[in-house]
Amino acid sequence: MENNHACPPPSKGNLITILSIDGGGVKGIIPGTFLAFLESKLQELDGSNARIANYFDVIAGTSTGGLITAMLAAPSLNNAKQPCYEAKDIVPFYLKHSPRIFPCRTGILGWFFKILQIIKMIIGPKYDGKYLHKMTNDLLGDTRLKETLTNVVVPTFDVKCVKPTIFSTFKARSDTLMNARLGDVCIGTSAAPTVLPAHYFETVDYHTGSSRSFNIIDGGLAANNPTLVAMGEITEQIRQKSKEFPETKPLDYHRYLVVSLGTGLPEQDIKFDACRVAKWGIFGWFGRENTMPLLQMFLHASSDMTDSYVADLFKAIGCSDQLLRIQDRNIPIGAVPADLSTEKNLQGLVKIGENLLHKPLSKDDYKINYIETVPKDSRALTYAGMLTQFAKLLSDERKLRLQNMELDDGSKS
Repeated sequence: MENNHACPPPSKGNLITILSIDGGGVKGIIPGTFLAFLESKLQELDGSNARIANYFDVIAGTSTGGLITAMLAAPSLNNAKQPCYEAKDIVPFYLKHSPRIFPCRTGILGWFFKILQIIKMIIGPKYDGKYLHKMTNDLLGDTRLKETLTNVVVPTFDVKCVKPTIFSTFKARSDTLMNARLGDVCIGTSAAPTVLPAHYFETVDYHTGSSRSFNIIDGGLAANNPTLVAMGEITEQIRQKSKEFPETKPLDYHRYLVVSLGTGLPEQDIKFDACRVAKWGIFGWFGRENTMPLLQMFLHASSDMTDSYVADLFKAIGCSDQLLRIQDRNIPIGAVPADLSTEKNLQGLVKIGENLLHKPLSKDDYKINYIETVPKDSRALTYAGMLTQFAKLLSDERKLRLQNMELDDGSKS
């Protein structure tokens, strides 16, 4: 069956499907690897035109995850029913553009370049963001939130209001002033403090003449793992009795099917201990071993708390098999920086993603996903195998929705 429609509404099926992608700069390569594999499995089941956006009711992304979300959900200029990028193109996209978004130097010149960057960070952001702005605008053009092929949710943080601002297709449909350009939203959610400049833009309602301004930085300050944010947006839609969603109680999570993709955490045995941290001043917290420990700890804590809440919720309602969280908790410390764009590091991130896909799940992986029944041959269970299972669930759900839509059309005629 060839897929040439956007995702049919969940009101026509049994499940509400969510894809969530963490923030992490160049480490977006890791979830990009998982998404390419998942889409390939969907194409094996439903034909070469199958795309991620055809199967998920909501795609949520923070920071680099927001950019991936846009790539998966923004309509192509050549075919409005298909996204501008296939999932298999995400990793090549990062390999091509990351070195220009986060320029770096190696060798002797590298030391002088690092010193200049340190000086820049004292008086402003590490990078000027010009290439990111141009690349994002070229990619997305004037596409707006309500024009996406499926619903998207992108967390940001407004520095003027000092509170999170959540952009979503849902809000854009009901409020013209929230119907921002997708490019502006992606630039804003990626503006990590000290790394990229904050982003200012305005939206205008030409019917009323009213306008709204946004002063946006990295959505990771609100939710580096946006799974709960996406669930909250859907809950509000159900509460408002949106026709798109099934008639059910707002907090009935039994219907949810969630795939949540992380961007990697550092090896356990190289994390900083209290004896070392106790001696740090401001430069220690913001620049240590090629990382920014304060920012890294903040983002990791945010992701881990969301992991815990969502996993406990799904376990409590007996639906652990409807949640898949993929997170590598043992990436080398050298791969942790979100802006390290050397060819060696980028290719290393590709290998991290590929290795995690195919290596047997560890005991920690079982705990994270609340897998209680371990197969006799524990080597048989990998994330590639689990994504294959989820691809079948997603395919079956889409087929059911399309069938029900055809039945409804037949009864009306």
